Amino acid sequence: MSTSVNRNTADFLVELGTEELPPRALKTLSEAFTQGVIAGLEKAQINFNSCESFAAPRRLALLITGLDTAQPDQHLERKGPAVAAAYDTEGNPSKAALGFARANGVSFADLEQEDTPKGAWLVYRSVKKGEATGNLLGQIVSDALNNLPIPKRMRWGTRRTEFVRPVQWLLMLFGEQVIDCEILGLKAGNTTRGHRFHANQSITITNPAEYAATLREQGKVIASFTERQEVIRAQVEQVAASIDGSCIIDPDLLDEVTALNEWPCALAGRFDDAFLSVPSEALISSMKGHQKYFHVENDDGHLLPYFITVANIDSREPSLVVAGNEKVIRPRLADAKFFYDTDRKKTQDERREKLKSIIFQAQLGSVSAKTDRIARLSSYISQSENGDGKLAERAGQLCKSDLVSEMVLEFPELQGIMGQYYASNDGEHPEVSKTLYEQYMPRFAGDQLPSTLTGCAVAIADKVDTIVGIFGIDQLPTGSKDPFALRRASIGVLRIIVEKKLNLDLEALIEQAAAGYQEQGIDLPAKERLNQTALNYMLERFDAAYQEDGVAVEIINAVKALRPTRPLDFDRRIKAISRFNAMDEADALASANKRVSNILAKAGDIIIPDVLDETLLSEAAEKELAQILFAKKQEIAPELAEGRYGAVMESLAALKEPVDRFFDQVLVNADDEAVRLNRYALLRQLRSLFLHVADISLLQKS
Repeated sequence: MSTSVNRNTADFLVELGTEELPPRALKTLSEAFTQGVIAGLEKAQINFNSCESFAAPRRLALLITGLDTAQPDQHLERKGPAVAAAYDTEGNPSKAALGFARANGVSFADLEQEDTPKGAWLVYRSVKKGEATGNLLGQIVSDALNNLPIPKRMRWGTRRTEFVRPVQWLLMLFGEQVIDCEILGLKAGNTTRGHRFHANQSITITNPAEYAATLREQGKVIASFTERQEVIRAQVEQVAASIDGSCIIDPDLLDEVTALNEWPCALAGRFDDAFLSVPSEALISSMKGHQKYFHVENDDGHLLPYFITVANIDSREPSLVVAGNEKVIRPRLADAKFFYDTDRKKTQDERREKLKSIIFQAQLGSVSAKTDRIARLSSYISQSENGDGKLAERAGQLCKSDLVSEMVLEFPELQGIMGQYYASNDGEHPEVSKTLYEQYMPRFAGDQLPSTLTGCAVAIADKVDTIVGIFGIDQLPTGSKDPFALRRASIGVLRIIVEKKLNLDLEALIEQAAAGYQEQGIDLPAKERLNQTALNYMLERFDAAYQEDGVAVEIINAVKALRPTRPLDFDRRIKAISRFNAMDEADALASANKRVSNILAKAGDIIIPDVLDETLLSEAAEKELAQILFAKKQEIAPELAEGRYGAVMESLAALKEPVDRFFDQVLVNADDEAVRLNRYALLRQLRSLFLHVADISLLQKS
């Protein structure tokens, strides 16, 4: 892209008109189309000033301003044989020289000579005239459309062309000139079409820059997706305020509604107050999922008996539009109420029986069996953290019962939510009821975590049970396939343990989960490797998370070298080493540890004494280091016991000076074997102090 002066430029507009495009894919298609055209222009080395995308239900369009009218001329240079080899003994052009000229389509006389520090060479120089942009745009646009991310293309009529929806018209205007091309069976022109109902007619575009304004004024179409979205947002908020409420605008729903309308008009409708006896989440799912309505709440966050619909028409009788929508939503809400009333006739306990016929995974048994394992593991987790194991066990037993409720079968997104309502209706303990909702947390990156220990226990147990089961049957996730969402499950487990400060051991959790399968007689062929594969997989999820937080890779590796299996402990070590690495002493101590590591590695199979022989300490620097190491070992013992690794590393930072003096003044590899081995023992004690926290030798950048 360029804005340089002295360029011949014109604006370019392309619009592909279609039948209604898939609303959930419209933004993606528009972005891909824009990027495809830009990529084509860049490949052709054609500069432009700016671009603006347009996307509406029946059109994909792109306006490019200041587009060069031609490619730049290309100065070509080809190097031939050396001048020394260009002539024969009689001074005539050699076969090599004549062949080089012939290959370039010129005579020998057209070749030039270039002197370089390495000698003189024959060269052929030419200028390739840049192609007119107008001649290239058809192919560029065609390529961009062919490369759109369309999972399944369709044909229509007798045509052999394929696209996501039948195409109706093609506008391609470069300045005032229509591009002479045919794409998807359509001949390019300079006409677009207006709104299907308000202005169902052809509209001529004479100037690309006037496209959006002309289409809006004459065609009753707001072509810009972004502009249309803001119009809808403002209208919806205004309508909500007019009925003394506030509208909750879901971003995904807003995108979809924007993709469904060319000339939006927000209207408020009402439904019977009696439906408010149904959980609001069910009503909202019905309004949003089936009808694409926005719901309205009062200042206290309670659902009001209103909805806001966005019509694709500015009706002269809006009351009729509202009445039609009210008529449509009534049976939808009545269905939700029927499901809710029907579901409450059975308890969550009674619904568990149906889970026996639902397979969790072919080799891992039913969902009912999974709830038994979750209950067992949840109780273990809760008791490990001094919680109520009975509550956790009960919540685990009931956690999947709502999957077979009428409401969740109709609205799968309500799983957990309805479980909480139904458990409360059954008179279950409030913490058990709440857990049925919190078990799926965190559902996505940045989502909130369970608020109770019981909720944490069941959420962890559910995820760990899945991880252990899938790894146990060797169905490990690949780069592109993770059908059981094991990455998300692993990150969720780590987040809960770390952020809720739970002292749980992943190794123990994996063993307990595997024992749950064993008790049910379910064979896990890979159970012997679980603490290697599953544990490593879960710990690896830390890497990306810490790197996103700006933690250096060498810090992560320094901690991972010790393979801590308690996530909270792992996190504390990371934070301690991060602080230590910022200290002035860090580089020198890391370097010293690296040196010690190398010395001990070179010692090979030599048996190094476990106990230091003080009588063999002769140098002042080694005596000083031995005394300080003994003192530090006593000093950091209580800090290590309580996991206060930051304090440990601050204490060990004081070793820099005595360690420096030792290496400056003491010959480690002394001739006397006993003295040498004793010094090895001293260095091993030095290294072991740091290895209580991390292998800081890995902090040393090579």
